[in-house]
Amino acid sequence: MILRQVRDSAADAEAVRRIARSAFQDLAARAGGAERPQAPEEEARTVQQLARTRHLARTDPQGCWIAEHDGEAVGAALSMRREGVWILALFVVLPAAQGQGVGRLLLEQAAAHGRGCLRGLLCASPSPAAARRYRRAGFTLHPAMTLTGRVDRDGLLDPGDIPVHPGGPVHRHLLDSVDRGARGAAHGPDHDFMLAHYDELLVADTLAGSGYCYRDGGAVKLLAATSKRIATRLLREALARVPDGTETDVEFLTAEQEWAVDVGLEVGLSLGTRGYLAVRGMRPPAPYIPSGGFL
Repeated sequence: MILRQVRDSAADAEAVRRIARSAFQDLAARAGGAERPQAPEEEARTVQQLARTRHLARTDPQGCWIAEHDGEAVGAALSMRREGVWILALFVVLPAAQGQGVGRLLLEQAAAHGRGCLRGLLCASPSPAAARRYRRAGFTLHPAMTLTGRVDRDGLLDPGDIPVHPGGPVHRHLLDSVDRGARGAAHGPDHDFMLAHYDELLVADTLAGSGYCYRDGGAVKLLAATSKRIATRLLREALARVPDGTETDVEFLTAEQEWAVDVGLEVGLSLGTRGYLAVRGMRPPAPYIPSGGFL
């Protein structure tokens, strides 16, 4: 078996996507789920996944690794360093290659990129094997909730008194400042990716505090704020902008995010559990909704 860095190439990005798809399909099958046909929005998500892999291969080449056996890619790990926080963005191994030490070697290589970082952060799948591996690596696992369904507009009648407006590259200083306050590190170059690939950035900036939220289709991709009040206003505005009839998804909510749970229940979304938010050397960011791809 060979471990090598992920290259900024279409071939490597597709190899990582193929491994991830197979691994997550296997996880869903073990949980009793069924594979769904690819919907139009899945095609857009695929484009984003490929672009994200190439983005991280450029920004963090030492943190992105792929495992090959007899010329076939069998596992991958994508990680990044952001101002003292090590973030594991993806960690997958083909089902046929699991239990052979591939995952351990990949995680060791990716973790070496975070050497010296006092804090760590990742979104974990419900896989018992993954949970065991992260716990052994010193992460505290916080069970995560998810809000799904279609937004009931009657629950959005009160717009609130905090102004929210579209954001863009001109707000980078605000975004990084809010990030540092919420999770101890700015997203930096990852905002360039999100601005280019997500539908909309919403910003709130008042004398009482500030915050932002990315929305893409029906999904709330990332939200950070200096107070629960501003976070609540941003989430309500993001949900109000979801197109009618579109399924909504808000993931990786920990118990610290009850404000988000309350908003979701008010607008008719269903609450469930899925995976973990795993942290090391820090508390779960709050008020905050992490991005599965950039935390």
